[in-house]
Amino acid sequence: MGTTTQPSEPHVADSHDLIRVHGARVNNLKDVSVEIPKRRLTVFTGVSGSGKSSLVFGTIAAESQRMINETYSAFAQGFLPALARPEVDVLEGLTSAIIVDQQRMGADARSTVGTATDANAMLRILFSRLGQPHIGSPNAFSFNVPSVRASGAITIERGARKSVKQTFTRTGGMCTRCEGRGTVSDIDLTQLYDASKSIAEGAITVPGYKADSFWTVRIFTESGFVDPNKPIRAYTEQERDDFLHKEAVKVKIDGVNLTYEGLVPKVRKSFLSKDPDSLQPHIRAFVDRAVTFTACPECDGTRISKAARSSLIDGINIADACSMQISDLAEWVRGLDEPSVAPLLAALLQTLDSFMEIGLGYLSLDRPAGTLSGGEAQRTRMIRHLGSSLTDVTYIFDEPTTGLHPYDIQRLNGLLLRLRDKGNTVLVVEHKPEAIAIADHVVDLGPGAGTAGGTVCYEGTVEGLRSGSTVTGRHFDDRSALKSTVRTPKGTLEIRGAATNNLCDVDVDIPLGVLVVVTGVAGSGKSSLIHGSIPTGTDVVSIDQGAIRGSRRSNPATYTGLLDPIRKAFAKANGVKPALFSANSEGACPGCNGAGVIYTDLAMMAGVATTCEECEGKRFQASVLDYHLGGCDISEVLAMSVDGAKEFFGAGKAPIRAASTILDRLVDVGLGYLTLGQPLTTLSGGERQRLKLATRMAEKGDVYVLDEPTTGLHLADVEQLLGLLDRLVDSGKSVIVIEHHQAVMAHADWIVDLGPGAGHDGGRIVFEGAPADLVAARSTLTGEHLATYVGP
Repeated sequence: MGTTTQPSEPHVADSHDLIRVHGARVNNLKDVSVEIPKRRLTVFTGVSGSGKSSLVFGTIAAESQRMINETYSAFAQGFLPALARPEVDVLEGLTSAIIVDQQRMGADARSTVGTATDANAMLRILFSRLGQPHIGSPNAFSFNVPSVRASGAITIERGARKSVKQTFTRTGGMCTRCEGRGTVSDIDLTQLYDASKSIAEGAITVPGYKADSFWTVRIFTESGFVDPNKPIRAYTEQERDDFLHKEAVKVKIDGVNLTYEGLVPKVRKSFLSKDPDSLQPHIRAFVDRAVTFTACPECDGTRISKAARSSLIDGINIADACSMQISDLAEWVRGLDEPSVAPLLAALLQTLDSFMEIGLGYLSLDRPAGTLSGGEAQRTRMIRHLGSSLTDVTYIFDEPTTGLHPYDIQRLNGLLLRLRDKGNTVLVVEHKPEAIAIADHVVDLGPGAGTAGGTVCYEGTVEGLRSGSTVTGRHFDDRSALKSTVRTPKGTLEIRGAATNNLCDVDVDIPLGVLVVVTGVAGSGKSSLIHGSIPTGTDVVSIDQGAIRGSRRSNPATYTGLLDPIRKAFAKANGVKPALFSANSEGACPGCNGAGVIYTDLAMMAGVATTCEECEGKRFQASVLDYHLGGCDISEVLAMSVDGAKEFFGAGKAPIRAASTILDRLVDVGLGYLTLGQPLTTLSGGERQRLKLATRMAEKGDVYVLDEPTTGLHLADVEQLLGLLDRLVDSGKSVIVIEHHQAVMAHADWIVDLGPGAGHDGGRIVFEGAPADLVAARSTLTGEHLATYVGP
């Protein structure tokens, strides 16, 4: 006689299926409470600045990382970044978080796609095992490892002390001429100094070399090697050599031991050892003006030594392998049949296949990491997670569709779903409807941005969001119609024989006086065509995807230059110096040095920031706040929103035309809600992008080039951007936009579509004409997706 077993009660461990957040108050969040299902795909939506990143990254990810760090010993924590607990009442159900954000990859001159992943390391091992002739260990194939030879006596203290002669050698793969950078530089000396002046008169024109600077110029004037009061053109040959090229030597100035070095090696160490993309704008302008970079003649730009390039596998050396398109490299690796290294080949092939799966098969391993876009960098970081065996972890993505063509978004969606299906929790901050549509759960924040946001407007399914009344829900199914009539060009910009990167000798005429959209799948050659091929001398204002830099002392007022006319107006109205009205200069509160808060370092524990009691967080001296303009002191002005300041400095109590012009541009890009003194570190990615756009629009030019201006923009903000582009064109400007967003394509007067694929499968013009003709033809991937977008 059989027995039936009653179903057992669910195990208590299975009840922890939610991440619970209660009372989150990070940045603009207003006591937010949400419950996020585990092992599901949750998408966070809302207008830019509504609080998505504050909830996902500033609260959930930050607390998960902090709690993991606390599991280490106090000694180990001393080497980790000290993280403060987010402002939140309760956080339950957290798991280990893997954060894949849009931070640019390290812009170090030695960092490449290969070194940023495991691919280069595995290739080096492969060549050290199979390469013929055999030249050494994996270090012999690394462009970051120099060859070292040493010999001498060492003393061994074991029993009787004795000296033993030893030699040491290490074979590295670094090219000795360029030191593994792949480029050498020639400096235009006329850009370093004015030969008609003496050093004391300010002859040195290198940024940062002011005549009264102790550490830069005074060491020249008091070194004794040159006459500081004699014009440089009158120097003797020895003085000129000492001034420009002298090797490092110790000197004593005012009793202080310093190192004197010629101006040229100083410039090389200060500026040329860094990646140009990591330099401040004025330093970058100086480097572009004074320095010419050319491929190293000794290694042909490969960074690798001659010995390393002599070792071959099937006729291919490691430099050839790294320069291949990754899809081609994968085929080459797949053709290697060597049982002795089979596990290594399998691991390398898995990494290369992941590149192709994620849509980056068009890259090469020798591509400098600093040249990757934010979207490419984020997808590169995703690669190590695709084959991971980890489960029950939380993956957090920040707009992973950035820089992706609609065709590529479909593939990315499949990868996100695969991570979820392995039993992981996937949290995605996203604006694109195609990515939102695959969500199991949606959290919509808003209703507005900044102080008007920070609350949860909707939680639930995609269907509920689509039928709801939130801003995201109302705009979810928005579709821009094709223009019934397009503008007539007022000339053309001719590009002939463009062959930058993967371009195949492209000839194209870009219409002027209209809105032109350049599109195509990621890696098809759009940026190479526009940024790399527009004729020199053209009056172009180029607004790329480069991240804006700024500390917590920087804010919209300082970044846009708005504070300059305001400070001058305050100074004029009160008869004092403008420097008093800068929290980074003479007006700074002495208690906190103008920071508004006082930081206390607690070693391995999280530092504590407390509001300065002396200035009460206002950042200025009390005496400075006695000066007023239009009835407000400088701290009250910085506390104004852009909209409020526009009224105040426009036709309000303190009209300042220069300030009003800048504020108008900020309103035009949809940043009217921002506070003038809000630290840049608290702005979202979309807000930073639009702040940069508003600033660069002040530059005078006939042709504006915008690289994916919809990055970080909510569906509701795209319409405002289109209005801004229309106003630019209607004012007589030519606007060229590199873009994937179908709404921008549909709004264009002319489309240039590149493809048909990426890398060496792209680089050709596959369509030129009006959007309506592209939709009617459906002859390209862009045409198919745009036709689907605009509907019948």
